[in-house]
Amino acid sequence: MKVGRLAGPGRLELVDLPRPTAGRGEVVVDLAACGVCGTDLEKLRGNYQTAGKIGHEPAGRIREVGDGVRGLSVGDRVAVHHHVPCYRCAVCARGDLTFCPTYSRTNIDPGGFAEAFRVPAENVERGAVLRLDDRVTWPAAALIEPAGCAVTALRKVGLPSGARVFVLGLGPVGLLYARAARALGAGWVGGTEISPLRRAAGERDGVDVTVDPRDDGAARAAVDRATEGMGVDLAVVATGHPAVIREATRLVRRGGTVNLFGLPDAGSRLDADLQDLYLRGVRLIPSYATTEADMAEVHRQVVEGRLRLDDLVSHRLPLARFDEAFRLAATPAEAVKVVVTGPAFDG
Repeated sequence: MKVGRLAGPGRLELVDLPRPTAGRGEVVVDLAACGVCGTDLEKLRGNYQTAGKIGHEPAGRIREVGDGVRGLSVGDRVAVHHHVPCYRCAVCARGDLTFCPTYSRTNIDPGGFAEAFRVPAENVERGAVLRLDDRVTWPAAALIEPAGCAVTALRKVGLPSGARVFVLGLGPVGLLYARAARALGAGWVGGTEISPLRRAAGERDGVDVTVDPRDDGAARAAVDRATEGMGVDLAVVATGHPAVIREATRLVRRGGTVNLFGLPDAGSRLDADLQDLYLRGVRLIPSYATTEADMAEVHRQVVEGRLRLDDLVSHRLPLARFDEAFRLAATPAEAVKVVVTGPAFDG
Protein backbone atom coordinates (compact mmCIF):
# COMPACT_ATOMS: atom_id res chain seq x y z
CA MET A 1 0.00 0.00 0.00
CA LYS A 2 1.03 3.65 -0.44
CA VAL A 3 2.21 5.64 2.59
CA GLY A 4 3.21 9.29 2.75
CA ARG A 5 5.90 10.02 5.31
CA LEU A 6 8.83 12.26 6.22
CA ALA A 7 12.08 11.41 4.47
CA GLY A 8 14.19 13.90 6.44
CA PRO A 9 14.18 17.64 7.13
CA GLY A 10 12.25 19.36 4.36
CA ARG A 11 11.62 16.13 2.44
CA LEU A 12 8.54 13.98 1.91
CA GLU A 13 8.25 10.61 0.22
CA LEU A 14 5.52 8.25 -0.95
CA VAL A 15 6.56 4.64 -0.36
CA ASP A 16 5.11 1.13 -0.59
CA LEU A 17 4.68 -0.69 2.73
CA PRO A 18 2.86 -3.89 3.73
CA ARG A 19 -0.79 -3.34 4.62
CA PRO A 20 -1.28 -3.60 8.41
CA THR A 21 -3.37 -6.32 10.00
CA ALA A 22 -5.45 -6.14 13.17
CA GLY A 23 -4.14 -7.93 16.22
CA ARG A 24 -6.20 -8.63 19.30
CA GLY A 25 -8.09 -5.52 20.40
CA GLU A 26 -7.04 -3.58 17.29
CA VAL A 27 -8.76 -2.30 14.16
CA VAL A 28 -7.48 -1.43 10.69
CA VAL A 29 -9.04 1.54 8.91
CA ASP A 30 -9.03 2.35 5.19
CA LEU A 31 -8.28 6.05 4.83
CA ALA A 32 -10.99 8.38 3.54
CA ALA A 33 -9.54 11.77 4.55
CA CYS A 34 -6.73 13.17 6.67
CA GLY A 35 -6.09 16.86 7.24
CA VAL A 36 -2.66 18.43 6.87
CA CYS A 37 -2.03 20.03 10.26
CA GLY A 38 0.27 22.89 11.16
CA THR A 39 2.27 20.48 13.33
CA ASP A 40 2.81 18.28 10.25
CA LEU A 41 4.30 21.33 8.54
CA GLU A 42 6.49 22.03 11.58
CA LYS A 43 7.73 18.44 11.60
CA LEU A 44 8.64 18.83 7.95
CA ARG A 45 10.60 21.96 8.89
CA GLY A 46 12.28 20.08 11.75
CA ASN A 47 10.71 22.36 14.38
CA TYR A 48 8.98 19.85 16.64
CA GLN A 49 10.34 18.10 19.71
CA THR A 50 8.26 14.91 19.43
CA ALA A 51 8.26 11.89 17.14
CA GLY A 52 8.36 12.58 13.43
CA LYS A 53 5.27 10.59 12.41
CA ILE A 54 2.85 12.69 10.35
CA GLY A 55 -0.89 12.52 9.72
CA HIS A 56 -3.01 12.69 12.86
CA GLU A 57 -6.42 13.90 11.64
CA PRO A 58 -7.64 10.73 9.89
CA ALA A 59 -11.09 9.36 9.17
CA GLY A 60 -12.12 6.32 7.17
CA ARG A 61 -13.93 2.99 7.07
CA ILE A 62 -13.03 0.06 9.28
CA ARG A 63 -11.46 -2.65 7.13
CA GLU A 64 -10.64 -5.25 9.78
CA VAL A 65 -11.61 -5.82 13.42
CA GLY A 66 -9.38 -7.83 15.73
CA ASP A 67 -10.49 -10.38 18.31
CA GLY A 68 -11.98 -8.90 21.45
CA VAL A 69 -13.09 -5.58 19.94
CA ARG A 70 -16.63 -4.61 20.95
CA GLY A 71 -18.92 -1.98 19.48
CA LEU A 72 -17.08 -1.60 16.17
CA SER A 73 -17.72 -3.43 12.91
CA VAL A 74 -16.21 -3.75 9.45
CA GLY A 75 -17.59 -0.94 7.27
CA ASP A 76 -18.15 1.54 10.12
CA ARG A 77 -17.33 5.14 9.23
CA VAL A 78 -14.99 6.46 11.93
CA ALA A 79 -12.77 9.35 12.98
CA VAL A 80 -9.69 8.21 14.88
CA HIS A 81 -7.72 9.95 17.60
CA HIS A 82 -4.05 9.07 17.39
CA HIS A 83 -3.12 9.67 21.06
CA VAL A 84 -4.74 8.49 24.30
CA PRO A 85 -3.77 9.04 27.95
CA CYS A 86 -3.42 6.21 30.46
CA TYR A 87 -6.15 7.58 32.80
CA ARG A 88 -4.23 6.11 35.75
CA CYS A 89 -1.24 8.34 36.49
CA ALA A 90 -1.02 11.42 38.75
CA VAL A 91 -1.12 13.74 35.72
CA CYS A 92 -4.37 12.19 34.51
CA ALA A 93 -5.81 12.33 38.03
CA ARG A 94 -5.34 16.13 37.97
CA GLY A 95 -7.27 16.28 34.69
CA ASP A 96 -4.24 17.16 32.53
CA LEU A 97 -4.93 14.25 30.17
CA THR A 98 -3.02 15.52 27.14
CA PHE A 99 0.13 15.93 29.24
CA CYS A 100 0.07 12.31 30.41
CA PRO A 101 3.48 10.64 29.79
CA THR A 102 1.70 7.84 27.92
CA TYR A 103 -0.22 10.21 25.65
CA SER A 104 2.43 11.00 23.03
CA ARG A 105 3.71 7.40 23.00
CA THR A 106 0.42 6.05 21.65
CA ASN A 107 -0.13 6.44 17.91
CA ILE A 108 -1.68 4.93 14.81
CA ASP A 109 0.53 2.91 12.49
CA PRO A 110 2.05 3.96 10.09
CA GLY A 111 0.31 7.37 10.32
CA GLY A 112 -2.68 9.10 8.80
CA PHE A 113 -1.26 9.58 5.29
CA ALA A 114 -1.58 5.91 4.40
CA GLU A 115 -4.07 3.90 2.37
CA ALA A 116 -4.78 1.97 5.57
CA PHE A 117 -3.64 2.33 9.18
CA ARG A 118 -3.76 0.22 12.33
CA VAL A 119 -5.26 1.55 15.55
CA PRO A 120 -3.56 0.02 18.64
CA ALA A 121 -5.63 -1.79 21.25
CA GLU A 122 -5.03 0.87 23.90
CA ASN A 123 -6.51 3.52 21.59
CA VAL A 124 -9.48 1.31 20.72
CA GLU A 125 -10.28 0.37 24.31
CA ARG A 126 -10.07 3.99 25.50
CA GLY A 127 -12.61 5.29 22.98
CA ALA A 128 -10.32 6.81 20.37
CA VAL A 129 -12.29 5.31 17.46
CA LEU A 130 -15.36 7.52 17.08
CA ARG A 131 -18.25 6.18 14.99
CA LEU A 132 -19.55 8.87 12.65
CA ASP A 133 -23.12 9.89 12.10
CA ASP A 134 -24.12 9.57 8.44
CA ARG A 135 -24.64 13.33 8.34
CA VAL A 136 -20.95 13.99 8.97
CA THR A 137 -19.04 14.30 5.68
CA TRP A 138 -15.51 13.02 5.22
CA PRO A 139 -14.03 16.56 5.05
CA ALA A 140 -15.82 17.43 8.31
CA ALA A 141 -14.63 14.18 9.89
CA ALA A 142 -11.01 15.10 9.10
CA LEU A 143 -11.49 18.35 11.06
CA ILE A 144 -12.94 16.77 14.20
CA GLU A 145 -9.52 16.31 15.83
CA PRO A 146 -8.26 19.90 15.34
CA ALA A 147 -11.66 21.26 16.36
CA GLY A 148 -11.39 19.04 19.42
CA CYS A 149 -8.10 20.76 20.27
CA ALA A 150 -9.99 24.05 20.39
CA VAL A 151 -12.73 22.61 22.61
CA THR A 152 -10.10 21.17 24.98
CA ALA A 153 -8.44 24.58 25.19
CA LEU A 154 -11.73 26.37 25.82
CA ARG A 155 -12.60 23.97 28.62
CA LYS A 156 -9.18 24.51 30.15
CA VAL A 157 -9.41 28.30 30.17
CA GLY A 158 -13.01 28.21 31.40
CA LEU A 159 -14.82 30.29 28.76
CA PRO A 160 -17.76 32.12 30.41
CA SER A 161 -20.98 32.63 28.49
CA GLY A 162 -20.91 35.89 26.54
CA ALA A 163 -17.11 36.18 26.72
CA ARG A 164 -15.27 38.39 24.27
CA VAL A 165 -12.53 36.50 22.46
CA PHE A 166 -9.75 37.59 20.13
CA VAL A 167 -7.85 35.00 18.05
CA LEU A 168 -4.41 36.02 16.82
CA GLY A 169 -3.82 33.89 13.75
CA LEU A 170 -6.86 32.76 11.77
CA GLY A 171 -5.18 29.84 10.07
CA PRO A 172 -7.14 26.57 9.94
CA VAL A 173 -6.90 25.85 13.66
CA GLY A 174 -7.51 29.49 14.59
CA LEU A 175 -10.67 29.48 12.47
CA LEU A 176 -11.80 26.29 14.16
CA TYR A 177 -11.10 27.87 17.55
CA ALA A 178 -13.20 30.90 16.66
CA ARG A 179 -16.11 28.72 15.58
CA ALA A 180 -15.82 26.49 18.65
CA ALA A 181 -15.77 29.54 20.92
CA ARG A 182 -18.94 30.83 19.27
CA ALA A 183 -20.61 27.42 19.59
CA LEU A 184 -19.71 27.31 23.29
CA GLY A 185 -21.24 30.71 24.01
CA ALA A 186 -18.75 33.47 23.18
CA GLY A 187 -20.53 36.78 22.73
CA TRP A 188 -18.01 38.43 20.39
CA VAL A 189 -15.07 37.02 18.43
CA GLY A 190 -12.41 38.99 16.58
CA GLY A 191 -9.15 37.96 15.00
CA THR A 192 -6.03 38.80 13.02
CA GLU A 193 -4.77 37.12 9.85
CA ILE A 194 -2.46 38.14 7.03
CA SER A 195 -4.21 36.04 4.36
CA PRO A 196 -7.32 37.71 2.84
CA LEU A 197 -8.58 34.22 1.92
CA ARG A 198 -8.51 33.10 5.52
CA ARG A 199 -9.94 36.37 6.84
CA ALA A 200 -12.88 35.86 4.48
CA ALA A 201 -13.34 32.31 5.81
CA GLY A 202 -13.52 33.73 9.32
CA GLU A 203 -16.04 36.38 8.40
CA ARG A 204 -18.30 33.77 6.77
CA ASP A 205 -18.97 32.14 10.11
CA GLY A 206 -17.86 32.74 13.67
CA VAL A 207 -15.73 35.90 13.51
CA ASP A 208 -17.29 39.35 13.91
CA VAL A 209 -14.22 41.40 12.95
CA THR A 210 -10.98 40.45 11.23
CA VAL A 211 -7.95 42.67 10.75
CA ASP A 212 -4.59 42.39 9.01
CA PRO A 213 -1.88 42.26 11.73
CA ARG A 214 0.38 44.35 9.50
CA ASP A 215 -2.07 47.24 9.95
CA ASP A 216 -0.49 48.88 12.99
CA GLY A 217 -2.97 49.45 15.78
CA ALA A 218 -5.90 47.73 14.01
CA ALA A 219 -6.19 44.88 16.51
CA ARG A 220 -6.15 47.26 19.48
CA ALA A 221 -8.76 49.48 17.83
CA ALA A 222 -11.06 46.51 17.09
CA VAL A 223 -10.79 45.26 20.67
CA ASP A 224 -11.38 48.72 22.12
CA ARG A 225 -14.53 49.18 20.02
CA ALA A 226 -15.92 45.82 21.09
CA THR A 227 -15.08 46.16 24.77
CA GLU A 228 -15.32 49.91 25.40
CA GLY A 229 -11.59 49.95 26.03
CA MET A 230 -11.57 47.21 28.69
CA GLY A 231 -9.88 44.46 26.68
CA VAL A 232 -11.09 40.98 25.81
CA ASP A 233 -11.71 38.19 28.29
CA LEU A 234 -9.62 35.76 26.25
CA ALA A 235 -6.84 36.32 23.72
CA VAL A 236 -5.83 33.20 21.81
CA VAL A 237 -2.34 32.87 20.37
CA ALA A 238 -3.01 30.54 17.43
CA THR A 239 0.41 31.06 15.87
CA GLY A 240 3.91 30.28 17.06
CA HIS A 241 5.49 33.73 16.81
CA PRO A 242 6.64 34.93 20.28
CA ALA A 243 5.89 38.57 19.41
CA VAL A 244 2.23 37.62 19.03
CA ILE A 245 2.17 36.41 22.63
CA ARG A 246 3.33 39.83 23.77
CA GLU A 247 0.59 41.48 21.71
CA ALA A 248 -2.01 39.12 23.17
CA THR A 249 -1.08 40.14 26.72
CA ARG A 250 -1.84 43.76 25.78
CA LEU A 251 -5.30 42.96 24.38
CA VAL A 252 -6.79 41.23 27.42
CA ARG A 253 -8.67 42.95 30.22
CA ARG A 254 -7.55 43.03 33.84
CA GLY A 255 -7.87 39.45 35.11
CA GLY A 256 -8.10 38.21 31.53
CA THR A 257 -6.56 35.10 30.00
CA VAL A 258 -4.04 34.47 27.23
CA ASN A 259 -4.29 30.96 25.80
CA LEU A 260 -1.00 29.74 24.30
CA PHE A 261 -2.50 27.53 21.59
CA GLY A 262 -0.13 27.66 18.60
CA LEU A 263 3.19 25.81 18.55
CA PRO A 264 6.15 28.14 19.21
CA ASP A 265 9.52 27.59 17.62
CA ALA A 266 11.81 25.37 19.68
CA GLY A 267 13.99 27.55 21.90
CA SER A 268 11.86 30.69 21.52
CA ARG A 269 11.52 33.03 24.50
CA LEU A 270 8.73 35.22 25.86
CA ASP A 271 9.44 38.95 25.85
CA ALA A 272 6.78 40.65 27.95
CA ASP A 273 6.50 43.15 30.79
CA LEU A 274 6.08 40.66 33.63
CA GLN A 275 5.28 43.36 36.18
CA ASP A 276 2.42 44.52 33.97
CA LEU A 277 1.08 40.97 33.79
CA TYR A 278 1.38 40.67 37.56
CA LEU A 279 -0.39 43.94 38.33
CA ARG A 280 -3.20 43.26 35.84
CA GLY A 281 -3.64 39.64 36.88
CA VAL A 282 -3.23 38.26 33.36
CA ARG A 283 -3.22 34.46 33.19
CA LEU A 284 -1.06 32.61 30.65
CA ILE A 285 -2.48 29.14 30.00
CA PRO A 286 -1.00 26.73 27.44
CA SER A 287 -3.16 24.09 25.84
CA TYR A 288 -1.98 21.09 23.86
CA ALA A 289 -3.93 18.56 21.76
CA THR A 290 -7.33 17.05 22.65
CA THR A 291 -9.16 14.11 24.17
CA GLU A 292 -11.61 11.50 22.94
CA ALA A 293 -14.38 13.14 24.97
CA ASP A 294 -13.84 16.53 23.36
CA MET A 295 -13.73 14.99 19.89
CA ALA A 296 -17.06 13.36 20.69
CA GLU A 297 -18.37 16.78 21.75
CA VAL A 298 -17.30 18.26 18.40
CA HIS A 299 -19.04 15.40 16.60
CA ARG A 300 -22.23 16.09 18.55
CA GLN A 301 -22.14 19.79 17.71
CA VAL A 302 -21.62 19.04 14.01
CA VAL A 303 -24.54 16.60 13.96
CA GLU A 304 -26.77 19.14 15.74
CA GLY A 305 -25.80 21.85 13.25
CA ARG A 306 -24.16 24.07 15.87
CA LEU A 307 -20.66 23.81 14.37
CA ARG A 308 -19.72 23.91 10.67
CA LEU A 309 -16.45 22.32 9.61
CA ASP A 310 -16.38 21.06 6.04
CA ASP A 311 -16.71 24.49 4.40
CA LEU A 312 -13.22 25.31 5.71
CA VAL A 313 -11.71 22.64 3.45
CA SER A 314 -10.46 24.54 0.42
CA HIS A 315 -8.51 21.67 -1.21
CA ARG A 316 -8.88 17.89 -1.37
CA LEU A 317 -5.97 16.02 -2.97
CA PRO A 318 -5.45 12.27 -3.35
CA LEU A 319 -2.68 10.53 -1.45
CA ALA A 320 -0.61 10.32 -4.63
CA ARG A 321 -0.32 14.13 -4.47
CA PHE A 322 0.28 14.48 -0.74
CA ASP A 323 3.49 16.46 -1.30
CA GLU A 324 1.44 19.03 -3.21
CA ALA A 325 -1.05 19.03 -0.33
CA PHE A 326 1.76 20.03 2.03
CA ARG A 327 2.87 22.81 -0.32
CA LEU A 328 -0.66 24.22 -0.44
CA ALA A 329 -1.17 23.92 3.32
CA ALA A 330 1.98 26.02 3.80
CA THR A 331 0.69 28.73 1.43
CA PRO A 332 -1.95 30.84 3.26
CA ALA A 333 -2.61 32.96 0.18
CA GLU A 334 -3.85 29.89 -1.71
CA ALA A 335 -5.45 27.56 0.83
CA VAL A 336 -7.46 27.46 4.03
CA LYS A 337 -7.55 23.78 5.07
CA VAL A 338 -6.07 21.02 2.94
CA VAL A 339 -7.22 17.40 3.18
CA VAL A 340 -5.56 14.31 1.72
CA THR A 341 -8.01 11.66 0.51
CA GLY A 342 -7.61 7.89 0.43
CA PRO A 343 -9.32 4.83 -1.07
CA ALA A 344 -12.36 5.01 1.23
CA PHE A 345 -13.24 8.55 0.18
CA ASP A 346 -16.60 8.47 -1.61
CA GLY A 347 -17.60 12.12 -1.88
